[in-house]
Amino acid sequence: MKKSLHNPVHFDEILDRINQLSENSSGKWGKMDVCQMLRHCSFVLQVPLKKIELPSVNPLFSAIGIIARIEMQIFNNGIPKNMPTFRKLIINFECDFYEEKENLLKILDEYRMCLKNSNLPHRHVLFGRMKKKDWGFMEYKHLDHHLKQFNV
Repeated sequence: MKKSLHNPVHFDEILDRINQLSENSSGKWGKMDVCQMLRHCSFVLQVPLKKIELPSVNPLFSAIGIIARIEMQIFNNGIPKNMPTFRKLIINFECDFYEEKENLLKILDEYRMCLKNSNLPHRHVLFGRMKKKDWGFMEYKHLDHHLKQFNV
């Protein structure tokens, strides 16, 4: 079954998993601590909210991104560990766990309102043309990837 942030059951599952995190949660891979991961996830969700604009990518990277999105949708794959991301979305500084957790939950509420108002963008600079269902699938996959990283 393909999960989506647009399905209320899956949305609540993500909220529950975020609430299982603690400031002492440690990652199984990657460089980010739990607080940085929360901030990173907030930043990624701010892209469809049009609060963060990603720089354009060259056509080759865009083609790879589109193929990766389609492959994830066909095979219901997860995101590979240690995948590179946009420099703008890298969090490599200290932050406050409780503040970041509260902010991510707030951003998720904003995302839900954006969905309800049918205000999601029609394009992503890396993944190309995006339908509403594509956003729900990809945002779920991204959050799931990082929550698994921290054992929840």
